This record gives sequence, C-alpha cells and structure tokens, in this order.
Amino acid sequence: MIWVGNLFKTGSRLCRCRVNCQVKRHYIALPDDVKSLRTVVSPDISKIRNIGIMAHIDAGKTTTTERMLYYSGYTRALGDVDDGDTVTDFMAQERERGITIQSAAVTFDWKSHRINLIDTPGHVDFTVEVERALRVLDGAVAVFDASAGVEAQTLTVWRQADKHHVPRVCFLNKMDNLGLSIESIRAKLKANPVLLQVPVGSGKNFTGLVDLLTKQKMTWKLNSTDDGRVFETKALSQADNPELLQEVREARTALIEQIADLDDEFAELLLTDFGDNFDAVPSSKLQEAVRRVTLARKGVPVLCGSSLKNKGSYVRHNPRWYKDDLCALAFKVLHDKQRGPLVFLRIYSGTMKPQTAVYNINRDNTERMSRLLLPFADQHVEIPSLTAGNIALTVGLKQTVTGDTIVSSKSSAAAAARRAQSDRGKGKTRGEQANLVLSGVEVPDPVFFCSIEPPTLAKQADLENALNCLQREDPSLKVRVDPDSGQTILCGMGELHIEIIHDRIRREFGIETHLGPLQVAYRETVLQHASATDTLDRTIGERRHIVTVELAVSPVEDSSSMGSSCDFAFEEEVEEQLSPEVKDAVENGLQSSYLQGPLLGYPVQGVSTLIQNVSMEPGTSPAMVSACVSRCMLKAMRQAGGQVLEPVMSLEVTVGEAHLSSVLGDLSQRRGAVKDIQSRHDNKVLLATVPLAEMMGYSTILRTLTSGNATFSLELDTYEAMNSQDQSALLKRVAGLV
Repeated sequence: MIWVGNLFKTGSRLCRCRVNCQVKRHYIALPDDVKSLRTVVSPDISKIRNIGIMAHIDAGKTTTTERMLYYSGYTRALGDVDDGDTVTDFMAQERERGITIQSAAVTFDWKSHRINLIDTPGHVDFTVEVERALRVLDGAVAVFDASAGVEAQTLTVWRQADKHHVPRVCFLNKMDNLGLSIESIRAKLKANPVLLQVPVGSGKNFTGLVDLLTKQKMTWKLNSTDDGRVFETKALSQADNPELLQEVREARTALIEQIADLDDEFAELLLTDFGDNFDAVPSSKLQEAVRRVTLARKGVPVLCGSSLKNKGSYVRHNPRWYKDDLCALAFKVLHDKQRGPLVFLRIYSGTMKPQTAVYNINRDNTERMSRLLLPFADQHVEIPSLTAGNIALTVGLKQTVTGDTIVSSKSSAAAAARRAQSDRGKGKTRGEQANLVLSGVEVPDPVFFCSIEPPTLAKQADLENALNCLQREDPSLKVRVDPDSGQTILCGMGELHIEIIHDRIRREFGIETHLGPLQVAYRETVLQHASATDTLDRTIGERRHIVTVELAVSPVEDSSSMGSSCDFAFEEEVEEQLSPEVKDAVENGLQSSYLQGPLLGYPVQGVSTLIQNVSMEPGTSPAMVSACVSRCMLKAMRQAGGQVLEPVMSLEVTVGEAHLSSVLGDLSQRRGAVKDIQSRHDNKVLLATVPLAEMMGYSTILRTLTSGNATFSLELDTYEAMNSQDQSALLKRVAGLV
C-alpha cells in the first residue's frame, strides 16, 4: 500500500512543474541525452508508482503523457497527437486516426522514484484495454476536458476504477470552465471533488494557477511556442489581484472544511490547534490529510492545467501467503513476429529473473521465461531481474493469457495453499487453491459480429493463425465458426474495433481478407414459465445409454439487465440422489443450451432453470446426460415463448444549435429516445438512448447532417426487449423472407 499512498504526493509535484518553488523564475533543465532506464534497474518498492491515465476520447490523455515524459527527461522533443509522433501511440492505426487503441506502458524515473505509467484508450470499443490496465494499477489520473466536464466514456472508466478500488486524482485539462467540471464530477460521477488549485484565467487566457496547499502562485508566459519550462512562482501577497486573493481565501477555507469532514485525524488537529485561524494550518498537515482521504477513496483531488499549452501537466491484492516467493498477474499479451508472445506482468511479490521456469496456476503448466524486459511503449530494455511492485515484459511464455497467475513453481503454490489453510484453520484444498489465483480481468461480451474470409483457401491456415494471435492480445475479440455455414465469424465491441482488427490482419500478417455485413449480437430470453420432459435412448457399440430429464424454465425479474445471467438449481431430493459427476454433466448441458436461444439461435440471458428429475440406466455416460439436458432445455424454452433482446446504447451528441433539429429528426427515425438536451457554451448536448442496430454508419451521417461540426460518443446501456413489430421484421429478415 505504500506506493499507493504516495500517488497524490507524486501527482501534486508533477503539477507543480517538476521543480521546487523557492525562486522567482524557474527553468526545467533537460539533459542532453535521453535518460537510460538502466540507471535504476530495480528500485526499492517504496519508490515505485504504478499509475494510469484514463479519460473520455480527446480529453488529452496522450498529450498529458507526452509532457510527463518530456519534463522527466526521457524524450528530447514534445510529441503531438496531430503530428503522429507520440511515444505511446506507436501503432500505425493510432497515428493515422489520432486516437489510442492499445494501452501502452512507459517506464521513467522522476525525483528518485520509478514511474510505471499506462496510457489507456478513451474509445468505448477498446474498453477492455482500460479494464485490464486498471486491474494492476495502484492509482489513476482521470483527465477531463474542462470545457466539457464529465463525458460518456468518463463514466465507464470511472465505474471500472470503482470496481477495482483504484484511488484517483482528477486533472482538468484544456482549462476553460472550472465550475462546470467540478459540478459534473460531483453530479455525474457521484464523487467528492477536492479542489487543490485555483486557475488564473481560463481558456486562451489561462496563464497560471494558485496552489491552495502552499498558497503559491505559478505563472507561465502567454507564448504558444513556449514548452512550459519557464515559469514564475511566488507567494500570494496583498499586491495581487483582490478578486484572486478573495477567491483563493474562500477556496482554501472550503478545502480545509471539506477535508475536516472527511478525515477525523485532521478534524481533531483543526479543533485542537487551529480552530480560530484556518489560515495558519501548515501545508504539510493539509497535504497529509488529503493523501489519507485519497487513499480511502473518500474524495478525489482536483488539479488543473493545459497539457497542450504545457502548463501544469503532471497493492490492492496482497499475496501474503507467497511470502518472498514470486507471484505475478499477466494482464496483457502482445504478439511480436520475431520474439513471439510478449506478456506484461505485474509483480506482487518476489523477484523475477530471465532464463527461469515459472508455473501458471490457471493453466496448470510450467513455462520457461527466456528474457525479461522493461517496457517503454514500443521500445524495451533488457534487464537481469525485477522485484515486487514493478511491471515487467516477458518473452517465452507461450501459453499464458490475460488474467493468469504466475508463481515460481508448483511447490511454491502448494506451500502457499498450506499457509492459507493454516491461517484459516479450515477449508478444502480445492477452495484454497482457487483463492490463490489472483482475480483476473472481466471481459465484456461482443455486440457486433461479421463473417471474415481469406482471399483463397490456401490462406485459410494463415488467417486462423492471425486470428489466434490477435485473440491472445485482445480478450474482447471473439472468433467462432458458424455450425451451419462453416464461415468464420469475427465478434467485436463495435464498428471501429472490427475495422482495426481487419486492418491489422492486412498490415501485420499480409492477408487481404473480406468482411461480411456487420450484424448486431442480439440476446434471447423466455416470456413465461414452462416445463418439459425428454428421454434420450442411444446404443453405442455394445452399450445402451438411456436418460430421462425433467426441468422447468421461467424468466427472471429483469431479464433485460446486462448483468442478468442464467441460473439453475436442483430440487432438493434430486440433488441428494445425483453424483457430482452427473451434476457436472447437467451443468455442462445447460451451459451448452444457453448459447443458442429458441428463436434465432442467439445466446440466452435472464432464464432461471429448475432441474426436477434426472434418471438413467446404469452405465449411461455423462456425455449422454449433457446431450439430453440440452435438448430438453431447448424444448422448454420453445414452449415458454422466445423474446429477442437488443443492445441499446447511451448516445451523447455535442452539436451547434443550428443543426440540432436535423440531428433530432434523424434520431427519431432510428428509434431513438431523447433523455435530455443540455447547453454547453455555444453548443447543445443531446442525451439519448438508441438501439445499436440503428447506429451503423452513424458517424458518416452525423458529419453530413452537421457539416462536420458535431461529435458523439456511445456506451452500451442495457439490453431491451424488441417490440413485436420490430421482432417480426427481424425474424423475417433473418429467415431471408425480406
């Protein structure tokens, strides 16, 4: 926890432009050469910071990262997204589109600290990149476009950070409207923003800021060509603008009162020593209290600046049972043509060294790690060892995938299991073993799919190899074979996601593939209660297999909820009679039937199943039990009546008032439901929900309607039942009648 605890401390120093504010004019001295990562191969764990940059698309994550690399001395020039020369956006697709597609890790040193920084995507299609990055972080910097406040994808990444209990610092970039940003953080994110800085000016006139902790004023030159290295700092005095003095005084008092409400230790200090004079509270005591509030996730510090203008930029899982033995989590895999799979690992305990064998608990196999690297975007530095707290890049782990737990040996895992059992004084071996596996990464289900075909049959094997490599890299990419047509089906998170995959297959693997029409991944559920009985009688060789199954199905209370999975249970008498082997066979049969619904063969959700009877002749194989259960389940679902559920998206469109009516008219034709229309400066922000099926090609249509003067973002909201008319049209379309 110690490196998490210093997240705010490091962040605040970065926002003070990387120098101590003791003289009037400052220069950030950059070295003649780029620093070598070998200078500190494996620092002490107390000096390591694993942080991530997360935000909505175009909020300024990559630009902020570039400034951090430049000011720390690891790059000679400031990279720019528009120029396509940034360190972390190194993929050709990223530089062409000006967006982040893959999360990129960069390692650099700052003030004797090792910073492992991960720049994450802001587009909803690549949300799994954010998910697996947050899983291994100790803290995150949430970047906001201060002119827009909280946007659609900001909500998604914030919820992901909440799920992984990640402490956060907010950075208001493109400094424009402080009040809007603070209020949107409070209202939309349900967070408690703790303002630590007051901007001097806004928009084009943003010239500096005042640190509320130290009451120091920092001012930059109003020069667009300045790289931000030169600035002035001084203590506030009566000679300053009276309005600024009053604003700072009120803001600091509000900060002290807010922290006192959130931190009992600080409140006691305030009442005991500074009850009559809040102005006398030492900055060090206030900063310590803010740090405690940040760690406890009771509040989120808010800092401000303008990364493009170079102004003001800046373990939850304790594997104690492994003691000093190696324990690490694989959170990302990349494919390299020369070196094979490159696996990113977060080391939680022990030391990792190249040319050693490691044990994968999830796969129950041992692999040899040939090389150990320190990541720096698309460039890597080979190192002899790496200790706990670090993020490592390994070569040679060919079977490891995202979410796997890596330890030093099978005997090490067994020893940890014994320690866990001893600590608890009870527990079964199987349960203890499961607890020793670090929690993995949640991967959302795909919402789009299409067929993919090679140019010739001779290229089929090459295409399969390419898809296997890409699936290892990207857990949100799914590939399956249609049982009826034999076509290979590509399943992804959105149009852009599938477009990027298609482009990567062409560029990286040299295969010109053909994509079929893009289709929506619908779901199915049942409408009412129904029961069914089925008997399977088969003779295979000299053995006769006979099994009879009775079960009942019913819809759950809210089958449209995205978290509404299928569940099953045995009647008490049945459960007592069945062996564990037969129970597993029943579960396998149910899981198989959930993959194909009664109407169109889409996966089923929101169905509850009760197993009422399972009887069989002696010698009947478990495979026959599974087959009978699956067949009986399909019969019951057909009797219960099927209902198609379609994915519905939350849509946010920012558009000029002159084009608002055109956008509204277009949405009404797309079965959209307008939730709210808000004002943001000279624009209107339209909030609506729209079926995903109606959003194909929307970016092109929106550009046409608004002459390119609008932006939009999408986020999967829920699955909703289609009305009878739309469902009937879909059934006919799928059947080829229309």
